[in-house]
Amino acid sequence: MALQQEGFDRKKRGYRDINEIDINMNDPLFTKQWYLINTGQADGTPGLDLNVAEAWELGYTGKGVTIGIMDDGIDYLHPDLASNYNAEASYDFSSNDPYPYPRYTDDWFNSHGTRCAGEVSAAANNNICGVGVAYNSKVAGIRMLDQPFMTDVIEASSISHMPQLIDIYSASWGPTDNGKTVDGPRELTLQAMADGVNKGRGGKGSIYVWASGDGGSSDDCNCDGYASSMWTVSINSAINDGRTALYDESCSSTLASTFSNGRKRNPEAGVATTDLYGNCTLRHSGTSAAAPEAAGVFALALEANMGLTWRDMQHLTVLTSKRNQLHDEVHQWRRNGVGLEFNHLFGYGVLDAGAMVKMAKDWKTVPERFHCVGGTVQDPEKIPSTGKLVLTLTTAACEGKENFVRYLEHVQAVITVNATRRGDLNINMTSPMGTKSILLSRRPRDDDSKVGFDKWPFMTTHTWGEDARGTWTLELGFVGSTPQKGVLKEWTLMLHGTQSAPYIDQVVRDYQSKLAMSKKQELEEELDEAVERSLKSILGKN
Repeated sequence: MALQQEGFDRKKRGYRDINEIDINMNDPLFTKQWYLINTGQADGTPGLDLNVAEAWELGYTGKGVTIGIMDDGIDYLHPDLASNYNAEASYDFSSNDPYPYPRYTDDWFNSHGTRCAGEVSAAANNNICGVGVAYNSKVAGIRMLDQPFMTDVIEASSISHMPQLIDIYSASWGPTDNGKTVDGPRELTLQAMADGVNKGRGGKGSIYVWASGDGGSSDDCNCDGYASSMWTVSINSAINDGRTALYDESCSSTLASTFSNGRKRNPEAGVATTDLYGNCTLRHSGTSAAAPEAAGVFALALEANMGLTWRDMQHLTVLTSKRNQLHDEVHQWRRNGVGLEFNHLFGYGVLDAGAMVKMAKDWKTVPERFHCVGGTVQDPEKIPSTGKLVLTLTTAACEGKENFVRYLEHVQAVITVNATRRGDLNINMTSPMGTKSILLSRRPRDDDSKVGFDKWPFMTTHTWGEDARGTWTLELGFVGSTPQKGVLKEWTLMLHGTQSAPYIDQVVRDYQSKLAMSKKQELEEELDEAVERSLKSILGKN
């Protein structure tokens, strides 16, 4: 018997009305694709780009890799997409047929997926539009956003579609970015994502790339269960001079950034790509444009090493992303406990395709991943209207057990909390090595006073590589002009990572790189711990 499906909203990110069609249709837009090679177009900062030129010069163009665009359809007859379209891996879940063609409307609303597809896989050297980041990759259309409402079945079916044919899934959508929604994947979709990372690509894991969201400073992407999932790579955006886009959300789960437009009125500061009716556009924007660029970079890395797992790709992202000339006016760049530089909005920096493919070529699969419940605080605690509620939790990170976590990847704080005004809540968590993660920032439009957060998994990537053992500190307080009240009902610390050092066996080519720094530190820590074990053994015998 079929189960009744609940309908809910999922919104495309970065949609912008088209006011005009580009008139220079016979001229390629490659020179306007500043995010590929930035020479200062549209008053941009030269050199601030994805460094795809280096990857291309090394021979990597995405050949043999398929990217699935989960969206409102793809104009697969577009002359810049047709040669790279993978029909076998495509499907229309909005209409239940194998033809994920967009539904044409007068307002061009369903151009979203076609634009994203062109960023990844637009063909090169055909005198049409521009060039995809991975211009020899294949693109699959997964049409799933063009129906009256979303269901768990449609999402789960899309995310799990053809996981042995599709390598990378790109999603430029999510819950409504209105600054007051708290939502994420439901039961079937969560299971589909878990199956994807465990079984997809022959067990190496499907790679899910997610746009971090377009709610701006009034929202927080840790309230988006897709962007804040451990199983996705959450991507934010910068504009062509390194500043934040006005729609950028910040959160501790964002892993890295690419490029889009969100400040400049100059149309050439947008993202050039394919459009409906065989046209081209310069007006794609939002983190919608950022996620497909990342999917393209990951396709280049996969071509360099098809053995990469979903976790390998996240490690490579952390190690090769760069601060470059990114500038966040609100959040400073900081270093975590093992020296990795990060930013609350940009993550570990902008993707560097050249650096990633070079490291991917020599990469050895990271050690097995373990999961540890670091501890739970279940006694209800009142959050004061002024000041902060400060709680500590000391953990051995399951040391001495099979699931010991020594080197962190993701950390989750699963929290149940209520407040008279949820949007005024501010939650920070500090690791034993002193790294503070902003788990929740103020959302002024969120006036919820009833639901709060119920076992919500706030996630941080900022403690990547750190030692999980020691005392973790959770701080909760209110930010706003009106006094509020709240109660923390539960906090569970979830630790995810490896027992053995992930980088000791990696090949170092650049001795100034983050990999070289991390490997050196791991070797020193391993030596220190070996000496400590030997001393304990000697003292025990005496």
